[in-house]
Amino acid sequence: MKFDFENLELPPDAARQYIDASAAFTALERAQAEARQVRGGMVWSSDGKYLVRTSPAGAQKSLGPRSAQTEAMHAAFHQRKERAQSRLRSLKDTVAQHERLNKALRVGRVPRIAVQILQRLAGAGLAEHFRVVGTHALYAYEAEAGVHLPSSVTTTLDIDLLWDVRRRVAFIANLKRAEVPSVIGLLRKVDASFELNPVQRYTAVNDKGFQVDILRREVQEDDPHPVRLSEDEDDFGVVQARRADELMNAPSFSAVVVADTGQMARLHTLHPAAFVAFKQWMAHLPEREALKRRRDALQAEAVAQLLAERLPAPHLNA
Repeated sequence: MKFDFENLELPPDAARQYIDASAAFTALERAQAEARQVRGGMVWSSDGKYLVRTSPAGAQKSLGPRSAQTEAMHAAFHQRKERAQSRLRSLKDTVAQHERLNKALRVGRVPRIAVQILQRLAGAGLAEHFRVVGTHALYAYEAEAGVHLPSSVTTTLDIDLLWDVRRRVAFIANLKRAEVPSVIGLLRKVDASFELNPVQRYTAVNDKGFQVDILRREVQEDDPHPVRLSEDEDDFGVVQARRADELMNAPSFSAVVVADTGQMARLHTLHPAAFVAFKQWMAHLPEREALKRRRDALQAEAVAQLLAERLPAPHLNA
């Protein structure tokens, strides 16, 4: 099937708005990273003799006795924190304005719940541990290409998150720092109706039928198995997926995606060439349902054409 991308392009006003909105969102991401560097505080001990660094959770670390050096550290920290917080507030306001314009100009059409899940993962410092694979990856590719693919290619009621089991220790540490007891708990902050499937505990479904699946590579070396995403016994399990290691090791790709409400998030996925190869493989699996194989083939064709015509190599963060 040949896709007519000229007729699938975003209208000029919407395209310009996406460029401006994604630039503002990227600036906000940098500001959030800077603000995280100065979370907590830096105070003098009760007797005023020692400089103490405090964490958001209340932990304390002495930075040394009061001196010209520690006084300079104290002043520099608070100046940096004030600048970071001021910039963060300003960029949040700017992004909120862009989100309203996104909605008015119909820039995005990613399901709102998918964007909200990505926002939650990012806010908890967990986004780097997942890659979006499957149909939702298409939203990143089309955003970079400035088109809206046909709904027959993109419509889905599930999002597949590929978890990097190799970094499980860092993942659990980030989860604890975020003060989130479990990943299912994090999802319920998006929609309280999410429940784990009692048979497939790697799947959560809300009361509107939207599904979140957590995948991992097939067991290798010293990988734990079975494994949960947290120490909470009621949290997600993770299912092994064929060729998932190949997807995790593929070059990365990310783009700012926009919901139909105008909200934005960064979607981390794999290089479109890897997506094409994987979908072509799935399209030829004899045990896979015929309708799904047909859709796999269509998605592979769409992304292959985007890669050839709309995603030149310099724009790929491979």
